[in-house]
Amino acid sequence: MDEKDRQIIAALQAHGRLTNQELSQKVNLSPSPCLRRLRMLEDAGIIRGYAAIVDETAYGLPITAFVRVRLERHSEAAVGEFERKVRDIDAILDCYMMTGDDDYLLRVLVSSLQDYEVFVRQSLHQIGGIAAIETSFAYGTVKRRTVFPRLD
Repeated sequence: MDEKDRQIIAALQAHGRLTNQELSQKVNLSPSPCLRRLRMLEDAGIIRGYAAIVDETAYGLPITAFVRVRLERHSEAAVGEFERKVRDIDAILDCYMMTGDDDYLLRVLVSSLQDYEVFVRQSLHQIGGIAAIETSFAYGTVKRRTVFPRLD
């Protein structure tokens, strides 16, 4: 991947609905080479898809919870089961493996604190092998970017 590919990616991260003509103008390429590069980025799995960025509150999911999970055991079977079950829970938008005291950090969206309680009782508690769950609720967003930082 070269700098021109990174320019294409940055332009699409900022404005995902650009036409190929608009994209080619933004990155100073003619349309055919721009489209060829775009298809190569998609075929290589570097661009994995396109999505709308939606306001969570307007959609009806105003509560963002960051949930730290510690497992009882770290065997391949226990880790595999946890990760498989997490992938099936729609309220969990992101799941990161962590260093430090906690094993995973989950980003969860729910409609209310009552909905969060239901999520914990009916989803998280149903996953075997969890030793501890700690939750922090976000009460505002200071920064959220969709464009990667430049590589120098």
